[in-house]
Amino acid sequence: MVTRYAQGGGLDAAARARREQVRMAAAEFIAAGESDEQVARRFRVTKMSANRWRHALQTGGADALVSKGAAGHRPLLTAGQQRELMALIEAGPAAHGYLDQRWTLSRIAELIRTRFGVRFRSSGALHEMLTRIGASWQVPARRAVERDEHAIAAWRKETWPNIKGTAVALGAFICFEDEAGQGLKPPRGRTWGRRGVTPVVKISNAGTKRVNLVALLAFRPAARPRVRLIHRSLVYHGWKNEKKGFDEQDFIRLMDAAHQRLHAPIVLVWDNLNRHKSATIRALIASRSAPELNPVEGVWAVMKSGLVNLVKRDIDQIQQLVKQRLRHMQYRPDLLTGLLAKTGLDPQPP
Repeated sequence: MVTRYAQGGGLDAAARARREQVRMAAAEFIAAGESDEQVARRFRVTKMSANRWRHALQTGGADALVSKGAAGHRPLLTAGQQRELMALIEAGPAAHGYLDQRWTLSRIAELIRTRFGVRFRSSGALHEMLTRIGASWQVPARRAVERDEHAIAAWRKETWPNIKGTAVALGAFICFEDEAGQGLKPPRGRTWGRRGVTPVVKISNAGTKRVNLVALLAFRPAARPRVRLIHRSLVYHGWKNEKKGFDEQDFIRLMDAAHQRLHAPIVLVWDNLNRHKSATIRALIASRSAPELNPVEGVWAVMKSGLVNLVKRDIDQIQQLVKQRLRHMQYRPDLLTGLLAKTGLDPQPP
């Protein structure tokens, strides 16, 4: 008897080793004279398995119960090569001389051929191997090349505890601020339709009209913080001499509104926009953060997911829809708390 398991969907090396230990332990009780029923009950297996082990022990001895490894064809890449391949993929195509950051199966096949001297006969086999080692076909996230990973790590480790300490000492709310905009062109999302016939959403591209948005996500440091959303909107219709976006006075009015609503001091956290750097504004800032550390980015993502595939609307109707989505979010504290948790920032007091 040869004990084998299917490659891929079967057991890994550690699981095969555990199964082998069970069989070896059962062999001792079989040799001691226990019946198949007793062995099955003791090791919580079927009587058929116990009988199969008995037969293997009688015909081949203890060696017949040793696992022979995975069944089927041996992988073209060893476990070490698979780990190296994943590291090469994570480095990105640009690190291997390509002009863009898009891995395709043909590029990965060429990488494997030049690096390991192994050829895959079909794209299906390569796709299966990539899936088995934990890779998947994804849409990449965009990240600024100016981004300083060390500075972000230092912000998490040093600045964030100081912000929480300041808020606790002042009895203040920590307020993350961010801005966004929505024009007449809605986000695209998947929908059902007849196969081979792409659904069409009619939209308007006329002019540069847009709804400008700014929001604060406010909370006090706590194990389970109560998160509040404060937002404002400003429509730009494209008219002559019309204000195109928020200015310094708008930000100051927003902070005044936050003070009045929260009835407490605020510690403000926002990004490095030029409008945030004036002498008047700079005096109000506690810190600046990277986008993924700002939970308001999640507010915009949720809000825009509710605008997917909108049919033609004018800019004032877009503003009403945006404000409606944001108002609904104000009454969903669990959602706002989840957006804060997604940043990985610990809201508990230092």
